[in-house]
Amino acid sequence: MNSEFGDRIKVSIFGQSHSKGIGAVITGLPAGLKLDMDLISAHMQRRAPGRNLHSTQRKEADIPNILSGLANCVTTGDPLCAVIENTNTISSDYDNLRDTPRPSHSDYPLYVKTGGYNDISGGGHSSGRLTAPLCFAGAVCMQILGKFGIEVGAHIYSVGDNTDTPFDMVNISAKDLADIKEKEFPTVSDDAGRLMRTEIEKARLNLDSLGGIIECAVINLPAGLGDPMFSGVENKLASAVFGIPAVRGIEFGAGFAAAKMTGSEHNDPYRIKNGRIVTETNNHGGIIGGITTGMPLVFRAAIKPTASIAQEQNTVSLSELTETKLTIKGRHDPCIVPRAVPVVESVAAIVMADLLTIETGYRNMCKKVQE
Repeated sequence: MNSEFGDRIKVSIFGQSHSKGIGAVITGLPAGLKLDMDLISAHMQRRAPGRNLHSTQRKEADIPNILSGLANCVTTGDPLCAVIENTNTISSDYDNLRDTPRPSHSDYPLYVKTGGYNDISGGGHSSGRLTAPLCFAGAVCMQILGKFGIEVGAHIYSVGDNTDTPFDMVNISAKDLADIKEKEFPTVSDDAGRLMRTEIEKARLNLDSLGGIIECAVINLPAGLGDPMFSGVENKLASAVFGIPAVRGIEFGAGFAAAKMTGSEHNDPYRIKNGRIVTETNNHGGIIGGITTGMPLVFRAAIKPTASIAQEQNTVSLSELTETKLTIKGRHDPCIVPRAVPVVESVAAIVMADLLTIETGYRNMCKKVQE
């Protein structure tokens, strides 16, 4: 089974939730990029578990140990490998799951695919724990994008029936994105965030869980990245975003609402602003025909409710082929949406850095990051 994506910049994720460690190997990075490890750490801590009540109480330091690809914190152009140690595992919580697959988890299909040799502890390689090295890779790629003035940021668009203030898809500033990243609960509106946290706490007390939607933006992109049809920007982003555990859907710009619009409502008229060609509206979400237009790239990812809930559920015994009951133990998020925000940002950053490398060329990328 393969856990790699990207064309010029490739990211491979390895490890299991309860293995000795997890990590990422990144190939195709430009040589000469000086990494700010404090920025990488800050980004990863936004995803880290155990920080509040709406997060799993499994506590991990999530400090990446870089084995190769750096010399004095500067990329060498060689594969960059980072390992994150797993230190707080309780595998005994999963002993009863080897024969009773959890609803909405990958336990049963992986049991069939591997002949029962899949690692069940913590969800194995399918666990959200594997998003930690994904955030490391994303933080590295954000620093590449920063050399071009490109910024990536996201917020919780909705949890349950509560909706945050959406991005203004025409005008999104770097400050808008940076301000959200400073918040413990990443919403534009603090009032909306308080309502969401109340709903998450209700779900936790009811031994249940909630899902939601994350809205992500990439700003200051040049026009012309991507290709038509099967190599379009939406294609690459959708493929990568669906690699995040629990993602159930994605939409760009106006998204599914476009199906209810007329052409005159959905079309984005062109105009000139400060010598640049822009559009008055941005229903296309910064991508037309698979290619960036230079407008903010905006997409939304739907996240399902956390599958591990403490209520008794119906399942089956794999060995006896009989129906049975299951109560899940362990430490789980009542809502994974808040911690998934930096993960969505990370995937977007990796994809955009890859597309930029394709368009710019490796040697030109090296020159740019060395400036």
